[in-house]
Formats: sequence, structure tokens, C-alpha cells
Amino acid sequence: MSNSPNNTLTFSESLADLDTISQPYQVVHIVCIAGSFSFTFNHVRYNVCPSDYIIFTVGALYSRIEWSADCRVLMMAFHESVSASIVFNSNYGILGHLSLLSNPVIHLSAAEFDTCLTDLRRLRQRAAETQHLFHDELISTLLKAHILDLYDIHARKSGAIDPDSRIAALMRQFIGMLIAGDFLADRSLDYYADKLCITPHYLSEVSKKTSGQPASYWINQFVLKSLVSLVMDKTLSMEEIAARLHFSSVSYLTRYLKKQLGMTPSELRRGQRAKF
Repeated sequence: MSNSPNNTLTFSESLADLDTISQPYQVVHIVCIAGSFSFTFNHVRYNVCPSDYIIFTVGALYSRIEWSADCRVLMMAFHESVSASIVFNSNYGILGHLSLLSNPVIHLSAAEFDTCLTDLRRLRQRAAETQHLFHDELISTLLKAHILDLYDIHARKSGAIDPDSRIAALMRQFIGMLIAGDFLADRSLDYYADKLCITPHYLSEVSKKTSGQPASYWINQFVLKSLVSLVMDKTLSMEEIAARLHFSSVSYLTRYLKKQLGMTPSELRRGQRAKF
């Protein structure tokens, strides 16, 4: 496993390092080069083959990672603030993000695989060149180019809705509110619909049309992802976490997590991944 000096990017060729690099607020990219591996994500079991590209967004709830003896991967991890600092003219990011929360696996063609693997290897090589006088800007530019390659690949495969359409704009606003942390204070559908000047029913219809899931699903996903990230931070007490996420009590928080993941906060904190 290797790190750039400023810890902007972390690389590894072993899935055994996944739990190490997949820390709170880290985004993880994995390209399967050879062999195979499998994992469970949102109650679904995924089997990964060569040329598959996997993206675990911040707080991704994956579990039961298993891999073949001949499995070869290249993984890259970075803090969410790194990608957040990159400015894109395209509005595709949020729609792509929603898709990855539903299915983190992208099946690549031979040409797409070559493009992505070349991108990642180039990033790894240049990240180590810390003597470059414009190192941070260089890495940011290379990462932006790679993300745009992924946008292009994903949009072509998914037949995504026009990111400039009205319903896409509403969805971006809704998800933008969740990203901004509105779910910390209010998890009701009425709250978001009122902010967007639409009805709760229409908000759910917009969400289903653009993402395949109702709006309530995404509110719950942001709550759950944030909760898991906070629970994994052992410097925080359960009381502090309950207060941050506006749970009325630790017991309510525990019941919520037990219902969603089948495990208690203490079980999760001891390093047990959710068994979906």
C-alpha cells in the first residue's frame, strides 16, 4: 500500500487492505485486473470479474468481501473533500452518485478497461512525484480527467436522463440538501418537498424517475451512511452520535441500526461489517 505525501491519494493492489483504506469519509475505486471477488452491498451479492470497476462512495455499506487466490486489483482511495474540491461544468455527478448508491459495479468494455487502468496507473505514478512544483494541481487535474472518463462510460451505459432537464434539476436540489446535511435536522419528506415548492408525492415521483428509488429511500440512505461513519469513529460516544443525528436517545439509535443492518453499534464498532 502506498500513500502520496499529503495523503491525498492512497493506492493498493490487495483487497486485504480494503478495510484499512476505506476509512470514514473515504471514496474507494477498485478495478479488477484478474481473478474474481464478491461482496454484499445493500442486501445484494455482487460477483466481480476482470474489467469490472467498483466505486464505494463515502460510508458505503458493503460486507463479506471474498476473493479468489489469483485475484488482482488496483485500488485508489481519497477523502471526499478531494473530489468535492474539483469543479465540473457537467451536472452529471449527482445522478451518477445516486446510481452508484444503488449499484457500485460498472462493467467495462476492453477499451474502457484500458482507459481506466491507464488513468489509475498514471495517477499512482504521478502522485509519487512529490518534487513536482505543481504537484497538487497536477494530481487534481489527472483525477478530474479520470472522473470525467467514468462519467462518460457510466452515462453511455445507463442511458441516464438529461442532466439539464427540470426533473434532474429538482433531483440535484434534493440530493444537494441531503449532502448539505439537512437530514441531520429533518428526515420528513414534507420538509424537502416544501423547500422545493412541490408536493411530497411529486418529489417521490421525480426520485423514482431519475434514480429508481423513492425520495424516502435516499433520505434513509444518507442517515444510515452518516450513522455508520460516525459509529466507526471510536473517538465519539454513542450519546454524541445520537445528538448529532437528532436521535431522541441512544436506545432509539441502537434500535434503528439493528433494524437497518441487523447489528448493534457496539458490534459495528468492534469491526464487524454489516451482514446483509
